Order: sequence, then structure tokens, then C-alpha cells
Amino acid sequence: MPGVMGFLGCVARRAGLRWSPGVSPLVRTSARCYSSEPTKEKNVPYEKTLKQQGGASAGPTKPLPRSADAVVIGGGSLGCQTIYHLAKMGMTNVVLLERDRLTAGTTWHTAGLLWQLRPSDVEVELLAHTRNVISKDLEEETGLHTGWIQNGGLFIASNKQRLDEYKRLMSLGKVYGIESYVLSPAETKDLYPLMNVDDLYGTLYVPKDGTMDPAGTCTTLTRAASARGATVIENCPVTGITVREDETGVRRVRAVETEHGTIETACVVNCAGVWATKLGDMAGVKVPLIAMHHAYVVTERIEGIQNMPNVRDHDASVYLRLQGDALSVGGYEQNPIFWDKVSDKFAFSLFDLDWDVFSANIEGAMNRVPALEQTGIKSTVCGPESFTADHKPLMGEAPEVRGFFLGCGFNSAGMMLGGGCGRELAHWIIHGRPEKDMYGYDIRRFHNSLTGNNQWIRERSHESYAKNYSVVFPFDEPLASRNMRKDPFHQVLTEQGCVYQERHGWERPGWFSKDGPAPVLSYDYYGAYDGPKNTDDKYRALLGKEYTFDFPSHHHVLKDECMTCRQGVAVFNMSYFGKFYLSGPDAKQAADWLFTADVNKKPGSTVYTCMLNKSGGTEADMTVSRLEAGAANLPLAPESNGDTYYLAIGGGVAEHNWNHIRTVLQDQGFTCTLVDHSEDMGMLSIQGPKSREVLQEVLDTDLSNQAFPFSTHKVVNAAGHQVRAMRLSFVGELGWELHIPRDSCLPVYDAVMAAGAKHGIINSGYRAIDSLSIEKGYRHWHADLRPDDTPLEAGLAFTCKMKSSIPFLGRDRLELQKKEGLKRRIVCFTIDEKIPLFGLEAVYRNGVPVGHIRRSDYGFFVDKTIAYGYIRNPDGVANPDFVRSGDFTLERMGVTYQAKAHLKSPFDPENKRVKGIYD
Repeated sequence: MPGVMGFLGCVARRAGLRWSPGVSPLVRTSARCYSSEPTKEKNVPYEKTLKQQGGASAGPTKPLPRSADAVVIGGGSLGCQTIYHLAKMGMTNVVLLERDRLTAGTTWHTAGLLWQLRPSDVEVELLAHTRNVISKDLEEETGLHTGWIQNGGLFIASNKQRLDEYKRLMSLGKVYGIESYVLSPAETKDLYPLMNVDDLYGTLYVPKDGTMDPAGTCTTLTRAASARGATVIENCPVTGITVREDETGVRRVRAVETEHGTIETACVVNCAGVWATKLGDMAGVKVPLIAMHHAYVVTERIEGIQNMPNVRDHDASVYLRLQGDALSVGGYEQNPIFWDKVSDKFAFSLFDLDWDVFSANIEGAMNRVPALEQTGIKSTVCGPESFTADHKPLMGEAPEVRGFFLGCGFNSAGMMLGGGCGRELAHWIIHGRPEKDMYGYDIRRFHNSLTGNNQWIRERSHESYAKNYSVVFPFDEPLASRNMRKDPFHQVLTEQGCVYQERHGWERPGWFSKDGPAPVLSYDYYGAYDGPKNTDDKYRALLGKEYTFDFPSHHHVLKDECMTCRQGVAVFNMSYFGKFYLSGPDAKQAADWLFTADVNKKPGSTVYTCMLNKSGGTEADMTVSRLEAGAANLPLAPESNGDTYYLAIGGGVAEHNWNHIRTVLQDQGFTCTLVDHSEDMGMLSIQGPKSREVLQEVLDTDLSNQAFPFSTHKVVNAAGHQVRAMRLSFVGELGWELHIPRDSCLPVYDAVMAAGAKHGIINSGYRAIDSLSIEKGYRHWHADLRPDDTPLEAGLAFTCKMKSSIPFLGRDRLELQKKEGLKRRIVCFTIDEKIPLFGLEAVYRNGVPVGHIRRSDYGFFVDKTIAYGYIRNPDGVANPDFVRSGDFTLERMGVTYQAKAHLKSPFDPENKRVKGIYD
């Protein structure tokens, strides 16, 4: 294409860009202007698309059936993968409706990259399934080639931290048998001769990564689904979703409406991409995603580029996709363009590329492959993509309407994740839950107060987009849309140096800085969109010190918080906890069915328990307290004439728990009332050997072991205010929780701190709780306890009422597992080296990979790094002898360390300290 040759270099020079290796794309700024026109050619680089000449035909490609078991809306990657997997799992009376032709929305212009390694075990498994479907399964089933090209993938590291991140991925990949190699700059040059390696620290090469073709993949998927009886209908826009209340007042899907007829169905699957929000509105469902322009350019021919791997240069925020004898060049900018007026008519369409925005990607691409400076641009590809608050998809059944499922918001990774997520979504629809731990994608991971908040969606989605290629550090926190939910202690703890974490919209204490207040400031979009950047941002500066794979600079502060709790007394603000009341005529029956433990002990008892799914997997762990019947004393107790239970649940998963309980109550037909008082109460946990001495001055009740035993609760007065006191511990010490009405929180806190002053009481945060709890061997849900882990595997058999005859959800699966023996189990590991572990490290038994670490932290009392992971016996049952007889090593970033395996916690294995016994 004459006239555009060399334009990549021209763009960079006119933008005044200068390459600085290792500089974050979030802080790169340039004024950009151009005196000549770049190419106006807009086209995707694929030989075949499904776009019809002359536009879409006048009507549906097939007659609409009167009814269907499920209707999938949207014919992109997710819709096609979902209907394929539904049909493959046996649900064949299913329909896919596409408003135009397959792939017409966002799938047709996708870059189609597939990388096998991600910093998540679940995502590695999802990607592996996608790869199997498109490279093997579909061709075997249909005889058609999907367009899969296995040209490999190459991750570029320009600094040590980035290479450390890649080494973490390599170690995890070994557990799953994924071939990968860390290459030196010289080895990288041998593999990719056109690459500039002068500024490289190293690279990660994954030979079996590759590239997908949108049209070929979706055509083959729908053909395979149709062969099994599914119906795929194109040119049929949806105009409405019929939702009706059932006899109990529950809103359920009843039908899908189109201009060409109505399909009766109890299940709708929203795979509508950037149009998913509008489809949700039709049913009264909030779909928290936002549309943005996302772009790449296709170069002219580059001599010597053929057969090269795809490249991701994260530090330059750019990717290079092999396109035959050319490259597609794209990336993630700090100032993406929002598409605020999403058009229903936008099909097989592209935007004009904004070179001012896109040129941020060019400098990094040219630095990595200098030949690009003299290479022309054949076409530009700028289309809409949907993005979400945490750069993760939206999946699962919507909380607002039963039978309305989400499969959208894939953050430009819909092709890559489509196979794995399509299978999980199909399993969700058919069996009521996915097979894998999909909580990280489940719409219920977001609190209901956030999913309709446009500021939260916009700010958080922008930050996630702009940081997409940033190193994934274990203790990073968002800066966007903070301070959405604050408890009564927030200001006083801020003044005392509290460094907050964000969970579920809540600000919860992370740790306490000795250097004064570090408040979280309003979001500044990292200075994008010509807005001012925050100055004197102490919180962001402290967060920056967490950007390490070593111990942070405040490691000694965390030690002080932990050891003060172990040796004296500390107060933890746990107000973000979910606080629910379950009551009503069927409350006892519901509690028996919901909870694994027997919570129907006498009023005044508190029980630690799990809730399971049908497969016996753990949906939640919590404490359940049985209350006395009586008049209302809100928020400490609702009015009750019968059985009433108070549920205290980790605040970060409260929405998930709320919806799990509500769904089970609906499915079982229990007549119960579930009420949320999370916002109405604060919660302080006072823990440590001296906690009794402190609280005895504050509470008007006897705190002796005889008068106030462990796992009991009562309403008492604290400094003249009524509170519910519970003798519990999340850290393995003598201690009490105080559940306090909102208006009483500060007076009670002041009284506790005054009484504790002579005992050296301090504030402590959740970083200390993480360390103290792992030292004690307590589980954290969604870390070392997930929906794909049973209580038996997780070492929580004591929470299950298996010796009774009381049925509970998932019991049958546990009984079967107990009979057959555990195929895997959780194991505690310690290492002698003073190095941090963060999870994802490979676990070897006698040199054979048998699992990976789920959760790790430093135990300051035992003075060792502690890690928990699930190990599997490749040859049978993972019993205690299998653990005792093995020689274990852990692989961290490519280096192996000798590990000691423990079947019990190395800290206080006899459980004396929570009982107040200090020898």
C-alpha cells in the first residue's frame, strides 16, 4: 500500500515518543499531533468472515420453535461455545439467537490469541479446555479445521520482577504438564531473530500457545451443536424477555420475545457482549460492564517474520500477533475511549482509529521489533469490547431473576476463555453449579450496591483496562472507586495510620503504618483524559512498596501486629462482615439442610460450619449463632416466636453467601425470612492472652471459662451500650467478638482502647489475620477452601454432622467420598528458608508433581513460611500415610525448596490457647 510505508516510525516521531524500558504505561504521557493522514483502510486480517454482502437478510434463517429448554442470546465466541457444550452435555432442545450473523458483534475482529499460562490455576484449566476444543475435539467431531495455528507464545521481561512473575507461571504450568521455558536474551534472539533483546532480562517461551480464527471456530462450533439437535437462528434480534413472579414471589424467566415470534423458556443465557447491559435491562438484571474501543493495526509484509511466536511485551503494554507474513500490533493504553452510546445497528463494523490514543502502543512495538519502523500499515482494526470492574468475565445466574444466566464481559478474552467458560456455563445451567471454582467470574462476587453504580463500573473498569499488563502482585489494591462502603470506625482508624484494603466495596483495615494517616484519595484516572494526577498520595506510595515478590518493607510492622496478638492483646475491626438473620416457620428445617454442622444446639451457642453445594463442594464457611425467641431488639435480634439464627460471614463473599442461601430456600420451598443487617452493626474482635483482662473492665458479665465458654454468645452491656459478645477466634487465641449497633461503635471502641492501654493494646489489620490464621491452620474461603473442595478434603470433617442422621445439602457426596477414600487432601507445608511464598508454587512428592500451593504467609510465632496446598495421589488414595511417607519439595519461581509436610497445624496443635490455656 504505497504512501503508508514506514508509517509506524512516522507516527512515533510525530508523537515525540521516547522509549524508556520498564516505564509503566500508566505514567507515560505525550502530546500528539499529526500533519499527514495515516491509512483509512479498516479491515480485519482474516481470509474469511461471516459478513453477508449487502447486509443481513430480512428475516430469521430458521423458523422459531415454540419452546426451548434454554435460549442463548448472542452468536459470538461465548454463545457458540455455550450452545455447543449444552448440546454435548445432552441438553439438545436449545436455541441460539443472533441479531445479525455469527461473530457480528465483537468476535469477528478479535485478535484470537491463546496463552496457556495465567496467574490462576482455574484459568489455566479453562484455557486448556479451550485449546483442546479448537485444536482437537471439533476437528474430530466435524472433520472441519477451526483455523487453529500453533505458533507458540513468548512473554517478554524487561526487569527482574517481570521475569519472577513468569517463573511463577512456569512453576504452575509444570503441575498441569504445560511445556514452557525461561530463555536468556541470547536464546530469545535465536528463536526470534527480528527481536531487539538488548534491554531484556529474559523471556518465557510456551511452544504450544497459538492463534484462533473467529469465523472458523464459531462456524465449526455451531455445526457440531446443530448435529446434536441444537438450533442456531441468525438475523433474529431479541426485543424482550418475559419475566414473571411465581407463587412465592420469586421472579423467573418465562419467554424470549422477538419480532418474529416468542420462544417459551425458563432459561436465558446472556452472551450479548457489549450489548449485554441492554439485554439485562429487558429482564431487570444489572450487568456491570462498559464498552470501550480496543484496537490493533495490521502491518504490511515483514521479511523473516513467518512462523514466529506471538509476543506479549507486558512492560511496554503491547502484543504482536503473527499474521502470516505480517504482524498485528495492539495493546492497552491508559486513556481508552469509552463507547457510551452503544448502537444496536453496529454489526461487522469498526471505528476510525484514534492515532492519538493508539500511538502509545507503537513505541514499545518498534523497540521490540525494530523492523516495524520501516514497515507500512495495511489496515486498522478498532472495534468495541466489553470490560468489567476487575477484568474478569460476568457469569452465572443473575441474583435478580432465576433462570437468567450471564456469559459476557470477557475483556477481549472471549475467544481464549470461551471453551472453558462455555463448558462451565453449560454445567451451571444443567446442574445448578459449575464443575470448577468459578467464583472469580460469578456475578455474585460483586455486592448488589455496586453493580448498578455507573461511577464504580466506569472507574474500576478503566483501571483494570489500564493495568491489564501490569505485574500481578499478591497484595495490590485498586485505587478506583474506593470509600464506597465505610464502617463507623473508618475515620478514627485512618487517623491512626490504617492502610485499607478494599473488599466488596468495603474499606477494611489491612495494616497500620507508623508514619501517620494514608487516606485513599479520589480516583485520578492516572492522569489520563487531561485530568490532574493526585499529589502527595501517601496511600499509593505505600501500595507501591508492596510491588515485590520479596517481603515488603513493612514486614516488621506486620510482625509487631501478629506478635502483640500472640503475647498481649490486639483489636481487629471486622465490621465488613456479613450479618444475616434467618428466621420463620421452616427456619430449623432450613438450618439443618443448609449447614453441615448441627447448629440446633441450645440458644446461646455459636457453631462454626460450612455450606455445601450438590457436589459436596464448600460454598461458604461461617459462624451460626442460635438466638432466644423474643421481642425485637434490632439490630442485635429480630422479633421471633420460634427458631432464629444469626449468621456472621466474611464480608468479601457476603453477596455470594446471601444468594446461595436464598437460592437453596427457594429450591427447597422453605418458608423463611432472611434479613441483612450488615450495614447496621460494627464488629470488633479483641484477641490475645490479655483479652479477658481488658474486656472484663468493659463488659458487665463474667468472662471466666465457666461463665462464658468458647463458642457461646450473649447480649451484654459494654460501656453502657448493648452489644452481642461472642467468644470466638479467627487467630487461634483467647478472645471475643463484639457485634455492636452502628451508633454505639465508637463509644465501645474508645472504652476497649482505654481499658487496654495499660496492657499495650494495639490496632491490627487483616494482613495480621492472614498470618495468624494460617499459622493456626484456619481456612480462608476462596483461598484454601473453595466450591470445588469438600470439607473432608479440606480437613474440616469436624464441621459435618455425619454421625447424626440429619440430612444436609451435599451429604450424599461426602458419604460416597468417605467410602471411596480421598483422592486429594489439604496439607500444611513449612520451609526453613526465610523467603515468602504467595500461592501457585508447585508441590512435588518424591520428585513427582502432585499439586500446588493455594495459600501462604509468614508465621511469625513459629518463625517460618507456612503454605497450604491440595495434593493428589496419582496412583490412588491420598491418605495420611501417603503424606507421611513422602519427600516433599516446593518449586518457587523455578527454584525448589525442601518442605516439611504437616497433617496438623504446627502452632498449638492441641488447641489450648483458644480455651484460655497458656502454659
